[in-house]
Amino acid sequence: MRNSLKSLAGLIALGLALVAPSLASAAGDPELIFKRSTVWHFLTPDHKLAVYAIDDPVVEGVACHFTLPEKGGVEGMFGVAEETSDISLACRQVGPISFKEKFEQGDDMYKQRRSLFFKKMQIVRGCDAKRNVLVYLVYSDKLIEGSPKNSTSSVPIMPWGDAPPLKCGDWLK
Repeated sequence: MRNSLKSLAGLIALGLALVAPSLASAAGDPELIFKRSTVWHFLTPDHKLAVYAIDDPVVEGVACHFTLPEKGGVEGMFGVAEETSDISLACRQVGPISFKEKFEQGDDMYKQRRSLFFKKMQIVRGCDAKRNVLVYLVYSDKLIEGSPKNSTSSVPIMPWGDAPPLKCGDWLK
């Protein structure tokens, strides 16, 4: 029995060591703005809502804020909880828009694992060329069940200072 527990603990530690480096990709790590407890636990971490900010790595002058739930309890304490798919998103122009490179419709802006094995959250970017609006979509997907939860935010490209606004359609691949 004792050897079985040691083996299980070793497998969990190995799994966490393998997964932890791949938790974020595409953009840099998001900046934590604040957390708010939603369910109190006596001896283990509380369930929380966490608000993060991230700058678009390809479109300078756009920042997105997203809120996602973080499970507490024993599973959350050991990093093995499967997080829910309820994620909200708001993106805004925060400075003059400039494009660092061309992009494709639906390109990944940011990815994060939401469970040890099968679920991930993704923020993707697109361009509504007719209206000159950047469109951001956040969704979570699960290998088996698809992606039922999502949220969309749009950023009209407006003049900033003296420079005329760029056209996002000119930057599509």
